[in-house]
Amino acid sequence: MKVIAFNGSARKDGNTAAMIRHVFSELEREGIETELYQMAGRKIHGCTACYKCFKNKDGHCAVTDDIVNECIDKMVEADGIILGTPTYFANASPEIMALVCRAGLVAMANGAMLKRKVGAAVVAVRRSGANHAFNSLNHFFFISQMIVPGSRYWNMGVARDIGEFEKDEEGLLTMEVLGRNMAWLLAKLR
Repeated sequence: MKVIAFNGSARKDGNTAAMIRHVFSELEREGIETELYQMAGRKIHGCTACYKCFKNKDGHCAVTDDIVNECIDKMVEADGIILGTPTYFANASPEIMALVCRAGLVAMANGAMLKRKVGAAVVAVRRSGANHAFNSLNHFFFISQMIVPGSRYWNMGVARDIGEFEKDEEGLLTMEVLGRNMAWLLAKLR
């Protein structure tokens, strides 16, 4: 089994990545392969609403000059998908939302190709706005007919400067529980 995580932060290896790695620790403990895809510095843009994905039905976006099709391929190959984002103006990062919009439309156009995969969102936040960002990512999982495990609290960590997440005891425990629940669910679905 494999879980792919997309770090939608502009900061490579910042707090969002740290949160994902804490989830990964629990998955790896259960023998699940993990991969962290860092979106920082990589070209991505929003959906152009061309709807060629519905015409082509090839499992890819017709726009090919960025990372989206590479990301879609990784999603299709994986059993589980984690989307990670910092909170920007009470929402997810524009990069992760571009991935959500385009991968989501391609999945719909191709017979709900992400159906019954396990999906989880993790959100880094300085103070507030994380609930909206968390919901934005969960909407992708729900409309894609994916299965979403819970944790002991919303999957968020409080941090701003790189490394601050490691001091968030509740956030650390939330990521650990999420990882354990995700591993359990993946095993049940297998």
